[in-house]
Amino acid sequence: MKDKVAVITGGAGGIGKAIAEAFRREGAFVCVIDTAQNEYFVGDIASKDTLEQFANKVIQQYGRVDYLINNAPPAMRGIDACGYEEFQQALAVGVTTPFYLTKLFLPYYSTGAAIVNLSSSRDRMSQPQTESYTAAKGGIAALTHALAVSLAGKVRVNSISPGWIDTTGGEFSGSDASQHPAGRVGVPEDIAQMVLYLCSDKAGFITGENIVIDGGMTRQMVYHGDNGWRLD
Repeated sequence: MKDKVAVITGGAGGIGKAIAEAFRREGAFVCVIDTAQNEYFVGDIASKDTLEQFANKVIQQYGRVDYLINNAPPAMRGIDACGYEEFQQALAVGVTTPFYLTKLFLPYYSTGAAIVNLSSSRDRMSQPQTESYTAAKGGIAALTHALAVSLAGKVRVNSISPGWIDTTGGEFSGSDASQHPAGRVGVPEDIAQMVLYLCSDKAGFITGENIVIDGGMTRQMVYHGDNGWRLD
């Protein structure tokens, strides 16, 4: 991936930062857009004008895009507290922005280009009061296979659905760990390594797919009273 151009939304912290650092270790040029301070571009990705300014900067500087990573997370608000504007904002960040950035870069994808969208295991399961986030993550999962078909032969498009990924550097044991068949809570590097793989030539026969990375958590049956599980 030396001298490849990787565009990453929400790349200033958390999973996005781990992805950006992974590409840098591979020798790629990394173009981050985030509302938080970073060395490339600071701006609100829910803004059409901001996205166009960002895309213009990338193209003027490099003339191409090899990898687009749509990582920036939408806000999590529930039906009790989430208003119309907040819900629209979440969809703008989580679905509209990945669509529009993909469109802005259409003339500039290099041969072998790849897009990786960050969905969530919440695209298939929920907690109460998470509607804005869950709707956006379900939307990006569906957008992924639609784009994969539309961009067939030009760009491979896949998504990743992370489960519990700790971005705080905390230590988790006991039931926090044991509820995962893998025996631990995930870390951002678990996601970053899959992003690198999906962008590489090794994944050349994978497109339109969603990869769940959750330590097996969504595969484990949970019944009250079995194996120490209790719902209090």
